[in-house]
Amino acid sequence: MNNFDAPNGFLDFLSEIPLFFKIFGGLVFTLVVGGFLFVIIRGLKIWLSNNASEIITQKCKVVDKRTEVWGGSGDSSANTNYYITFEFEDHTRKELYVSAKHFGLIVIGDQGELTYQGTRFKEFSRLADSLRLK
Repeated sequence: MNNFDAPNGFLDFLSEIPLFFKIFGGLVFTLVVGGFLFVIIRGLKIWLSNNASEIITQKCKVVDKRTEVWGGSGDSSANTNYYITFEFEDHTRKELYVSAKHFGLIVIGDQGELTYQGTRFKEFSRLADSLRLK
C-alpha cells in the first residue's frame, strides 16, 4: 500500500457526496453565516450612529405605549420589548425602546422633558401640573 492508496478521511468522505448536496450545503452555510454577519453589522452601525448623535432634551407628551412579546414556546421563556411614543411641541413623534422600569413609571398623557440620543432613550422628567403644555 503506497501513500496514494491511503484514505484521506474527511476529504475522502466529501468526494462521495453528490454535487447537489455539496451546493445545497454550501448555500445553507453561506446564508447562515451571512445572516449572522448582517445582524452584527447592522447592530454595530446603529450603535455607532447613536454614539455619534448629539444628546437632545425636548418638551413632549407621552401619546402611546406598546409592548412586543417574542419567544416563549416550549420550555423557553418569553421576552418583552417596551416602547413609548413621545409627541413634541411641533407635533412630530418619536417611538423609543425603553427599559421595563421606565415603561412602568411613565403613563400615557404624561408631559415632561425627554432626553434621547439618536434612537437611544436616556431619560424622561415629568413636569409638574402647573407647567404642563396645553
